[in-house]
Parts: sequence; structure tokens; C-alpha cells
Amino acid sequence: MIGRTCLVVGRRVSGPGLRFSSSGGEIKKEECERTKSSLLTKQASLYVHWPYCLRRCSYCNFNKYIPRENNHHAMTECLQREAVHLLQLSQVSSITSVFFGGGTPSLANPSTIGAILETVSGQVDFSDRAEVTLEVNPTPEGMSKLEDYCRAGVNRFSIGVQSLQDDDLRVLGRDHSSHQALQTIEEAQRLCPGRVSVDVIFGRPGQRVDSWEKELSEVLKVCDDHVSLYQLTLERGTQLFKQVQRGEVTVPADDVTAEMFQSARRTFLKSGFVQYEVSNFARNNAVSHHNLSYWKGRQYIGVGPGAHGRFVPFGEGGVAREARTQTLEPDLWMREVRQKGHGTRRRIQLSHLELLEEVLVMGMRLTEGINHKHWELFSPQLGLRDIFGTSADVQDLLRNGRLILDDRGLRSSWDGLALLDSILPALLVELETQIVQKLQRDLTQETSSQR
Repeated sequence: MIGRTCLVVGRRVSGPGLRFSSSGGEIKKEECERTKSSLLTKQASLYVHWPYCLRRCSYCNFNKYIPRENNHHAMTECLQREAVHLLQLSQVSSITSVFFGGGTPSLANPSTIGAILETVSGQVDFSDRAEVTLEVNPTPEGMSKLEDYCRAGVNRFSIGVQSLQDDDLRVLGRDHSSHQALQTIEEAQRLCPGRVSVDVIFGRPGQRVDSWEKELSEVLKVCDDHVSLYQLTLERGTQLFKQVQRGEVTVPADDVTAEMFQSARRTFLKSGFVQYEVSNFARNNAVSHHNLSYWKGRQYIGVGPGAHGRFVPFGEGGVAREARTQTLEPDLWMREVRQKGHGTRRRIQLSHLELLEEVLVMGMRLTEGINHKHWELFSPQLGLRDIFGTSADVQDLLRNGRLILDDRGLRSSWDGLALLDSILPALLVELETQIVQKLQRDLTQETSSQR
């Protein structure tokens, strides 16, 4: 069954990927891989967090706030200032994609979006073909600004439909109706055909497999070329968590949500969608390239209250990638940005093992898994076969068909992908074991050479 940690990894992370050109048309994989090694530090994607919502959904524990006043101008200036600071700190030469998430970024003024994009393009190379995604709450207000967002530079929308059942939307605390969601999808497709993603949640209170399959059919009638399916997670402290604890509502059992997921996979496959990641389906190659930058271990810069980032701070002499988190509370974050140019609250230098753990966990979410040359960019001395080829636990997973380790690389099978959270612990243990053993061997060799 699908683990909840597999299906919900923080906020959805979406936008364009790395673009290559070749006079001969298709680019050879070897050329791409050689180019990627330099792109690990020279390029990054950018996530911009808009922290405000008009209300808090019953299931949501994201970093969001109900605004006490209209401070769009101050927020815009601070987002621009922090973006400049972090871009200069990273010393990347280009930004490959931008994703505006939240919160509810469709509450932001289109002028705010335009100002931030203009700031980015003034600092680094930022192609006008680069994908710029905005999360949209499908309310009349959100829909009314879609065209203005496009004029500001947005060329992809991620619409938080969540459900096409009005009763379920009320339980989830959403402030839109299914009819408004359909109208928003239609308008978004008119403006950005082929570049509209629809988010849907399953495992909702009282949901059954048959009603879910019927809803999937409705989703397929109206969606564009990208759908993200997320299993509902009961987060401690949320209103929905408390309701379930009190017995006021019930959520489907694990075996039921597992069948919902498998049913969705089969349904989308029949309709021409490819499952390219645990929770994401695309047709006509309309994948979320911004998300791919996360899943492939590339650098990303997080701007805004509570945003996360992973990049090497070359601007201050850094040589290793850092995990960075910005101050959560908007007013405090703005005060820090005004004082020192950024609101970074926490920064941790990633060890080589920690970096490889992230590359492994995120890469295994992809149906294509991790190929050998990509892994070599991060681990030139220990390849995938060196690490996983002799492990007894991994051999069991290979024999039972849940994992595949071949000339392409390491990946889950169709059945294994639905069990990813039960597979990852064995892979992580083996990775740590092999890295520690290599360090011990290196230390022994160094000690011997000094005698």
C-alpha cells in the first residue's frame, strides 16, 4: 500500500526544466549528462512562498496565515530583496523555473508576480521560455486574475481542485465549489493550453472506491495534460485530525486507499497519461519540470516566509550544499529581510551521506528511477551497483520484482512504486552502511600511508 509519506512531501513542487538545443534535433544522453555536472551548481530553480490565505482548510498544516491587513506592497518589496540576496549568495548563472506556492499565491496582485520575475531576470539568465507556475485557488477571485497573471509572466497554472464533490469540499474546508473549479480549469486551459495541472485529493472522509472511480472519470473529462493525486494525510493539530480523533468523521482504511490509488493508476494509463512520479501523471510530455528539479537532486532556492532551499552558498565561500529554511512568520520574516537582506532562520551544511540520501529518496519517486550517470554526478566513487548490488535485503526486493537494478540504473517496478515507503528504509540502510565502510577504508589507507 502507498505510504502517506510517499504521496505527500510538503507542498507540491512544480515548473520548465533544463532546456538543451542541438542542431541535429534530439540530444544524445551522454551530452546531457556531461552538461548536468556543471548545472548542479550553475543553475537552480526558484520557489517563492506567498504565506497568506483567506481561511485555513481543515486538513492543512502548511505555513500559512490569515492576513490582518493589506501588506502586499511590503511583501512584494521583501520578496524581491530576499530573491536578490539569495541569488547573489548562490552565484548561479541561471534560473530554470519559478514556482509560486503558498498559502494562496492567487491572492497576490499580478503586479507582485511581475515584479518578482523582473527582479530575477535582472540578476541571472532567465529565459522567456522558462516555465513559471502559479498555484491557483479556483474561486471567482482567483479565476478573474488568470489573464493578468499571464501578462505578468506566468505560463503554467496548478489548480487546487482537490475534489469535484461539493460535500467533500465543505468537509475539507475549501472555499470554492465544484462548479467554480470547472470554470477555473476551463479559463486556465484557454490561456495556457497544455500547461494546466489539476490537484485532486483521495482518501477523503467517507469516500468509497466506486465513488472515487466515478470522480476520476469526471476529472478526465475536464483536466488538461497534468494531474497530481495526493492521499489525504491527517496532520496532528489540524481541524480534520481532531474530528477524526473525536469520531465525528472517518477516513477510508489503508487497504481502501491503496485500491483507490491503483484504480487511479489504471484509469489514467488507459487515458494516455504516464505516471512519471509517485503522485504525478502527464500526457503529451506535459511533466512538471520544476518538480523534476527537486526529484533529480538539483539546486533550488526558496524565497519567502518558511521557504526551503538547497544550494551551495558560493558567495560567502561555501563549497558544500546547504539546507536552508526561512523564518516562518511573515511579519518577523519581513523585519529580518529589511535588516539584513534575507530571512534565513536555519542553515545546515549537508554531509555527503545526507546529500546522497536526498538524491536517493527523491529520485526513487520517479518511475524512471535513478540512472547510473546521474548517480555518478553525486557519488563518483561508489556507483549504484557498488552500494546496492550485494545487499541481501535489496536482492530480496530484486527477486520479488519490486526493484530493478540493471544497465539503466535503479528504479521501482510498477508494483514496487506503490510500496515505495516500505522499500526506501532498506535502501537507506544499505547506503549508509556502504558510505561508512568506504570512509573507514579510506581512513585505514590514509593511516597506513602515514606510517
